[in-house]
Amino acid sequence: MPYARTAVLLAALTALFLGIGYLIGGQAGMLIALVLALGTNLFAYWNSDKVVLGLYGAKPANPANAPTLIGLVEQLADRAGLPKPKIYLIESEQPNAFATGRDPNHASVCATTGLLRALTPEQMAGVLAHELAHVKHRDTLIMTITATVAGAISMLAHFAFFFGGGRDNRNNWLGAIGPLLAMILGPIAAMLVQMAVSRSREYEADRLGANICGHPLWLASALRRLGELSGRIVNQQAEAHPASAHLFIVNPLHGQGFSTLFSTHPSLERRIARLEALAAELGQQADPADA
Repeated sequence: MPYARTAVLLAALTALFLGIGYLIGGQAGMLIALVLALGTNLFAYWNSDKVVLGLYGAKPANPANAPTLIGLVEQLADRAGLPKPKIYLIESEQPNAFATGRDPNHASVCATTGLLRALTPEQMAGVLAHELAHVKHRDTLIMTITATVAGAISMLAHFAFFFGGGRDNRNNWLGAIGPLLAMILGPIAAMLVQMAVSRSREYEADRLGANICGHPLWLASALRRLGELSGRIVNQQAEAHPASAHLFIVNPLHGQGFSTLFSTHPSLERRIARLEALAAELGQQADPADA
């Protein structure tokens, strides 16, 4: 099933490439876009995790700078029946985390330094279990490829504005308006694909993550805390690379108003409510301090 989802995703993103290529340069532009799409897909499959980690300046964690993080990841990976992933840190005050990698044997878990300072060990365990759930479900391949290819689509669409508008292409009936449409619609279409991939997977990762750590309320408490802080603290790397925002456990961007309609993350309130309902089924009571 993960491979089928990946194939559908790549087909959708390739179609976006072709559509933008046609808007820029007609049939010739579509052929060039096809070559670019095939190359980007192959590159993304093998290297998208390295690209994302590089965009955020992630550095390997070690026992000196993140002993609790490393210990929790090792324990939770063992509980989940997963190989120990590589562990990285991002220098950012905003508390957040994501996982990446094409399969469980090539997975990485990445946390911001703000996450280590803002959460209790129990809350951190909930967050890390959520990320390991993505690894176990093999969501990381889909989500990381989406980040890489969606970013490439946005770049191609912006090229349309600078290089496509002044060309008279007989095969493109839209004429000069084609590049303008590509610049506007390309990133929106890529974002819609991200939304379709990300929102449903977050609910599933919350559920499995709660099972991995054994305490749904740990993750619920962490999400509540992350929601409070991420809205006040800017993640500069994420703002510079919005195509990768869906990777994080909570939305790292500060978009307001109309942009929230295109959020790649489901409502935190709904996620917390589902986790609290799961805890009630297990007979677990909320800590009054987390209410």
